[in-house]
Amino acid sequence: MARPRNQGARRQALIEATYTAGHKRGLRSLSLTDVAEQAGLSRGTVLYYYGDLDGLLVEAHAAGVERFCDERDRLIAASDDPRQQLGIAIRAGLPSGPDDALMRLLYEFDFLAGNSTLHDELVQKMYLRQMDTYRGIFAAGRRTGTFTAALDDDQLAMTFVALEDAYGLHIVGGNALMTPDTATAAMTAVATELGCRPTI
Repeated sequence: MARPRNQGARRQALIEATYTAGHKRGLRSLSLTDVAEQAGLSRGTVLYYYGDLDGLLVEAHAAGVERFCDERDRLIAASDDPRQQLGIAIRAGLPSGPDDALMRLLYEFDFLAGNSTLHDELVQKMYLRQMDTYRGIFAAGRRTGTFTAALDDDQLAMTFVALEDAYGLHIVGGNALMTPDTATAAMTAVATELGCRPTI
């Protein structure tokens, strides 16, 4: 039986269903049946597009990395001021809250990396893209004389990716003491102390 012509749209719908069902149940408890029910399809239909749950999760992981990184880079590209770019990067790099389904699953995918070469490669890809985003901003700020940090661009980028990931994990984990605004303020303070004052 030939696949429908709209299989791209159907695959995207299944990825979205994976994000929603995964947010509700957690990746460790997620099943193909959960995804099928969320999408309003039969389990057999899901298997028609993906051979198994692992295949679907890898594609959902890859799509999530691209969505997060592409969207942030698009927002940053709208400004040519490194201070504004850094502010955008900080804000857009943090989850919107505990109910941010995509960000929550991206953190959960990190835990799958130790058991899957494909997930490990995707985790590394996201880390490298996070690094590239921050490194580019710090380099631009240094060229224009806007930023005066003593640390080099790689060290700065590593620091901000680490802060972003650490604060983000607390946010999606539901820690009431760590909100997006609290994390943004903390990262802004660190950037300012390092000689890279952002505009939020």
